[in-house]
Amino acid sequence: MILRLLSAALAAGFLAAVVATGLQVALTSPLIIEAERYESGTAHSAALPLVPARFEGALLHLAHGGESHDHGAPAWQPGEGLPRILFTGLATLVGGVGYALLLGAVMLALGRDPTPERALAFAVAGFVSVGLAPALGLPPELPGSEAAPLATRQAWWLMTALATGMGLYLIAIRRAAVTILGGLVLIVAPHIAGAPEVAAAKSELPAGLAAQFAARSLAVGFVFWAVIGLSFGWAWQVFGRERPARA
Repeated sequence: MILRLLSAALAAGFLAAVVATGLQVALTSPLIIEAERYESGTAHSAALPLVPARFEGALLHLAHGGESHDHGAPAWQPGEGLPRILFTGLATLVGGVGYALLLGAVMLALGRDPTPERALAFAVAGFVSVGLAPALGLPPELPGSEAAPLATRQAWWLMTALATGMGLYLIAIRRAAVTILGGLVLIVAPHIAGAPEVAAAKSELPAGLAAQFAARSLAVGFVFWAVIGLSFGWAWQVFGRERPARA
């Protein structure tokens, strides 16, 4: 069972990473490069080549609430071009395998057979928990954006993801009147408490650029989770059929 879970998670993580990395390179990395030009004060210079920028939270957008764009000592970044593509792909692969393992473990713990259709439904719930719900308070941010302290954002993101996941469980799995009410309260509570905010400050980043990045990031995140769900369900069935054949 454990070997089957690991095999399915590796297959799902790899397929999701391939798809998500391609989408990031095409859709979000050019926006990050443009934001970096504003951040460095070269927004009106000659156009830069469209190469992937820093890993933009493919762990998916995943935890954009905890993504840091602090302006202290410069952090290490991979080189331009292929190194940045490979780094983005590797980070996405690690996140994809981790999320696939979590997805499979949750389904097995709840006694659900990971068919592609059922795994897709659980994957959508995962995206809502760690992607969409936190983004309502902490949308994906471009470099140069003003943000609250990293530890505060991470704490709120974690609280929101856990509360949303538990709320969806109470609503979709337990399905009793009292649990549905409790689930709704859990989902709404982090947003009533409010995400960490920073004082309004002047930013060189165009509002349209930031909005476009947030929308594209969430779209890539949804595709990422959907591929994880479908691939995990498919791989689980495939590896389950291969075991008796080898006996």
